[in-house]
Amino acid sequence: METPDALAALGALSHDSRLAAFRRLVQIGPEGLPVGELREHLDLPPATLSAHLNVLRAAGLVEDQREGRVIRVRANYGQMNALLAYLTENCCAGTADCGPASPCKPRKTGAKR
Repeated sequence: METPDALAALGALSHDSRLAAFRRLVQIGPEGLPVGELREHLDLPPATLSAHLNVLRAAGLVEDQREGRVIRVRANYGQMNALLAYLTENCCAGTADCGPASPCKPRKTGAKR
């Protein structure tokens, strides 16, 4: 990940509603959520959530897919892991003393809601 991409991702996550949305999508897993369910969980007006999702999309942190009349939104684990790797790239001067460096892997089976 390059610095401008890291800045975009960090900027996107720097708002409490966007951070809450992203964290919820990470918790849900690779199947994601319909936008309406995410909106209900966050208790945000539709236009507000749409604006927040646009910022997260622009940073590459979420992806969506149309399923008929429903838009399903998912966390982009690859981008999240790239951001974490960027942030920890020189952790402890590059030694192995920083602890386990295991990127997040989304659960393959159904996630609890």
